Amino acid sequence: MASSGAAEKEKFHEGNFEAYQHEELGTPNDIGRAKDPVKYLLATEQRARERQVAYETVRLLREDVIECYRREGVNHYENCKDVSQKFYDIVQKKDMGQLHPNWKNPAKHDGW
Repeated sequence: MASSGAAEKEKFHEGNFEAYQHEELGTPNDIGRAKDPVKYLLATEQRARERQVAYETVRLLREDVIECYRREGVNHYENCKDVSQKFYDIVQKKDMGQLHPNWKNPAKHDGW
């Protein structure tokens, strides 16, 4: 039984968040040591949470694409274009749209 969609909430967030506070490991004078270990561990945990949010966003969008394809049948090429495009745009972003802090050296943290 297909629902009308009136009672369902939007599952996708456009990502209007600010970069979070973070503490990088290693300082110019003391390589390998964080200035504040507690802040460093909190930042590590926050990055893990942001990564999980990105993965769950992709999972929800993928479910929307699958549901649309099943609902529309042979007409999915026309009727599911916007849902598929939203999924494709998120998957193509670096780290699936994961929110990153403002790194001092972005090249050092690229690709994780």
